[in-house]
Amino acid sequence: MSAEMDRLVAEFEKFQSKIKQAEASFAKVGDMQDEVTALEATAMSPDRAITVVAGAGGSVKDIRLTADALKQQPQQLASAILATLHRAVADATLKQAGIVDAHVGAAFGLDVSGQVLEAQAEAMGTTAEDLKSKAAEAQPAPRRLTDEDLEHGDILRRDEPPAAAPPPPPARPAEDGVRRLWDHEEDR
Repeated sequence: MSAEMDRLVAEFEKFQSKIKQAEASFAKVGDMQDEVTALEATAMSPDRAITVVAGAGGSVKDIRLTADALKQQPQQLASAILATLHRAVADATLKQAGIVDAHVGAAFGLDVSGQVLEAQAEAMGTTAEDLKSKAAEAQPAPRRLTDEDLEHGDILRRDEPPAAAPPPPPARPAEDGVRRLWDHEEDR
């Protein structure tokens, strides 16, 4: 009977340990909520013309379009925005699941990230592994900022050579016999 009692005590201690682990995890729920509230996932279209920032629960925090995006046909632009939005929301959902896993997953033996990834794969008719590889490929590598980017404040510039400087404006006709300063500079 002593062996049976020792086994029961050991199981009870294991159970108490799990409860303490869960209590410690729940004590950090406020931290988890803060992390979830602050999370953001940014996705860019392959041509870098569209950027979508998504937050917790699939909320859309920002959509940025470059001038190149606005040159697209309306249906093409709508489709590209929607695809980029879906990717940002999916990434935000995975980040949110990762936060939950980090705070309470181990205490309850959960893999929320794995479950979310499987659900996304099923919804898209693919596999979780395929989604992981596509997500890694889909995000363009960050571009190193140049001094010129920082000088002009144009951090979102595309990797294209700078356009030729526009020609100077034509000289304005003199108004009331007075020539402007810049007209005199052309004469020099």
